[in-house]
Amino acid sequence: MDTTIQISKKLQEELQKRKITDKESYEEVIWDLLEDAMEISEQTKKEIEEARLEVKKGLVKPLSQIKTELKL
Repeated sequence: MDTTIQISKKLQEELQKRKITDKESYEEVIWDLLEDAMEISEQTKKEIEEARLEVKKGLVKPLSQIKTELKL
């Protein structure tokens, strides 16, 4: 079942800018944006988990220590 939604002129202009082709529908643009957001979220979650493991393993140094080592 299809439905119609109301969006502001400003949002319509932003969606128009994101179209790859003139024939691409706003629905396709929105699906692409949602897909990108989900991928980023999963990737970010993975990177956060990896960073936490590095901290637990002591593989990171405080900035102050790095500055001292580099004589900054």
